[in-house]
Amino acid sequence: MGRQVRGMLFVDYVRMIRGRKDVDWMPYLDGADLAYLSQPIEPAGWYPMETFERLGVAILKEIAHGQQEGVRMWGRFQVLTSRKQFPDLVAEGSPRETLMRFRTLSRGFFDYDAVDIIDVEDEEATVSIAYRMGTLAEETACNQSLGFFEGLVEAAGGKETRAGFASCSWNGAKRTQIRLLWVNP
Repeated sequence: MGRQVRGMLFVDYVRMIRGRKDVDWMPYLDGADLAYLSQPIEPAGWYPMETFERLGVAILKEIAHGQQEGVRMWGRFQVLTSRKQFPDLVAEGSPRETLMRFRTLSRGFFDYDAVDIIDVEDEEATVSIAYRMGTLAEETACNQSLGFFEGLVEAAGGKETRAGFASCSWNGAKRTQIRLLWVNP
């Protein structure tokens, strides 16, 4: 069996596609992918990464109209959902502790080493990402992750948050690295 992603991440993509009945998803999804749109998604279940990738590309093209900045903003908004699912995720007043909590939690999101926080200091961190998808899907997922980490640091009280890519796998790097900087509250 190939790489897998937890239902708690998969369900967001399925909901977005289900919500757009005006879009023809057939050019992006195969028959197995379409089957997930008509069945319940279990948050604790495992789902194929290949389907997750195709759903993501379809959403980028049909909902985000190819705008990576919109994907990044959506990543920021996902912090709200994550906080509801994981009430102890954010350590108020401590972005560093929040990122450490995420590091522990994220190991259950994928059945392979997709995301890791490799360095966390008082006002900076480095996140390493290798979703191992096609170029467009990888860039899109990394932009979503960039927005998520910006939002997560801010939710923990980080001020003047700055985030960017130190390396990009879609440009030839082995793994994408996100560099986060902030000022503690």
